[in-house]
Amino acid sequence: MREYKIQYYIEVPDLFSIMNASFGFLSIIMILEGGMEAACQLMLLAVIFDSIDGWIARKIKRRDDKGFGMNVDSLSDITSFGLAPALFVYSTTSFRYINILVGLLIMTCGILRLSRFNVIASAKKSTFIGLPIPAMAVVVSSLYLSGIFNEHIILIIATIVSLMMISSIEYPKINTKNGAIVVILLILTIFTGLKLKIFAMVLFILIIAYILTPIILKIKNRDKK
Repeated sequence: MREYKIQYYIEVPDLFSIMNASFGFLSIIMILEGGMEAACQLMLLAVIFDSIDGWIARKIKRRDDKGFGMNVDSLSDITSFGLAPALFVYSTTSFRYINILVGLLIMTCGILRLSRFNVIASAKKSTFIGLPIPAMAVVVSSLYLSGIFNEHIILIIATIVSLMMISSIEYPKINTKNGAIVVILLILTIFTGLKLKIFAMVLFILIIAYILTPIILKIKNRDKK
């Protein structure tokens, strides 16, 4: 009977995953109520807590033999970085049917990306296969908070990011030092919101660079062959 009790499975990193999902849910509530700035800030908070849960799991050398932590993390991610961005894109664009299709694409690619990640997690690669799903939340949030938001741009970028999530392109994992810098930038973006757009602009430029660099390198390497 011990294995049926939830406390048998749950560990500290899972609490941060739940916080990630909670911020994702609150972001969805804000989108439904028209509070787009707050929705973006909450999505970015979810990104921070998602990074913390992984960091803690590594620090305590968690043995997730039954996959409980991995499943909690993935289900939280699809809420915050799949459903919330999909609804955000739908709610901030006026191209009916197109925005529905893009929203469905975000959700579908997010589910497929996380499912593949769970299947190949045991490989312990030094890179991510396909763009990590939190990038979707960072892209849509930083674009909106930077003040350069445009519904044509968001639909195009969201489509590209979705396809990159299910691609086989390898993306580098961010080390602790660079991760700390990114978290600081996320915090500054969250607290300043639309009042001081420079931090959101820098964040947007960095995430676009992160998305495009491996693609450009792959094209260059292909041309050399």
